[in-house]
Amino acid sequence: MRFLRRSLTAIFLLAATLGILSVAGYMMFTALQERWAREAIPATARERVFAVNVITIEAIDIAPVLTSFGELRSRRVLDLRAAAGGAIVELAEGFEEGGKFEAGQLLLQVDPTDFAAGLEVARTDLLEGEADLVDAKSAVLLAHDDLASAQKQADLRNGAHSRQIDLAARGVGTEAAVEAAALSAAAAEQAVLSRRLSLANAEARVKQAANTLARREISVLDAERRLEETKVYAEFSGTLSDVSVIKGGLVTQNAQIAQIVDSEALEVSFRVSTAQYAHLLDDEGQLVGQPIAITLDVSGIDLRATGWIDRESAEVGDGQTGRLLFARLNQASGFRPGDFVTVEITEPELKNVAILPATALDASGRVLVLIDGERLEEAQVELLRRQGDDVLVRAPGLAGREVVAERSPVLGAGIKVRAIRREGEGTGEGTPEISTGPEMITLTDERRAALVAFVKANTRMPADARERLLTTLKGDEVPASMIERLESRMGG
Repeated sequence: MRFLRRSLTAIFLLAATLGILSVAGYMMFTALQERWAREAIPATARERVFAVNVITIEAIDIAPVLTSFGELRSRRVLDLRAAAGGAIVELAEGFEEGGKFEAGQLLLQVDPTDFAAGLEVARTDLLEGEADLVDAKSAVLLAHDDLASAQKQADLRNGAHSRQIDLAARGVGTEAAVEAAALSAAAAEQAVLSRRLSLANAEARVKQAANTLARREISVLDAERRLEETKVYAEFSGTLSDVSVIKGGLVTQNAQIAQIVDSEALEVSFRVSTAQYAHLLDDEGQLVGQPIAITLDVSGIDLRATGWIDRESAEVGDGQTGRLLFARLNQASGFRPGDFVTVEITEPELKNVAILPATALDASGRVLVLIDGERLEEAQVELLRRQGDDVLVRAPGLAGREVVAERSPVLGAGIKVRAIRREGEGTGEGTPEISTGPEMITLTDERRAALVAFVKANTRMPADARERLLTTLKGDEVPASMIERLESRMGG
């Protein structure tokens, strides 16, 4: 039985194996027949068509916007130094880091005792000098009177001498009388000379007293100046920084005690490349005062201010490239020296240029132009500026034609395409813009109230920025980017 069972099993397995091999052979033969049949049918070639986005070239006049980054700084920064040394006896209220003062306000005073005493001594010397001058002038008057009296006596003596000579000539007088009269006249003349010398000495004494008085007046002014230098005033309105003194402390002459910074007179310094700098020059190679705008993101709102390019640095600087420019700002509320801001410089206007997506241009400055509505050809354009995701090009002869907005490696000259036009294309509404306004949304009352409460509770925000933000939130529509930033800080 066992032998029979094993024999039947072997016969079954052999039959199954043969059956499987037969089926496999049949399937292989059938597959070969189908392949031979397909190869016998000639293949029909069909051109592939690519779908592409196209945009119409329109020549317009536009002023490019150059973007850079800069740092705010104050145009007026003054080191406060003690002109006189000594102990600080008076310190203004609020004389501390961040204290605000108006122009002409007293900041501090050094002990003035010694300087006041020196002023009193100088004034006493001045009074003495004035008395000496008065005495010298009186002496001059007396010397004039004395000279006039001596001159009268000399005139009388000369008259007597003349009469004696006349008498002697008529034989009435004697020679002795004539000689005596002559001697008297000579003595009178000598007295006149002596009085003139006294007058000259008196006048010289007046000049000497006047010079002494002038020196003592200068000494008084110098003493008054030294006394006034014990006080330090704010030269202009500003905010204190780097305060290093306290009331009762000692300061030495010319020691720096603080800085006063005018946070209203702001300017921004920023660096541009040499190529960008060349775009800002006029035909004579001079830097044009182009308008600029700065932006600073503060707690969900963009602080913005405008100004103009004022000057440039005299040298490039060690390890630097490009040019360092400075721009003055008009009204810069909310900004502070040291802020790092985004700077947008409006360049001179370009004529007859087209705005295209940057993806429409290849590395060699060529674009793909649509011809006959279905095929492409390459055209050369002149790249003028890059503006974010867009480029400004000059494309003579291509105005009104359609170009591929997004190139890819599979596209090239002669390729057949299916054009996909943007909404408004062909009606003048499809031209891309360099910058568009912010997306505006309408807030619900609950959402608006939550945002207003968050802004009012933020004490770190500048007051003017808070007011501007609240005013914006009161509008019917508000910028979506601002709401997104605020809610990200709220955790909403």
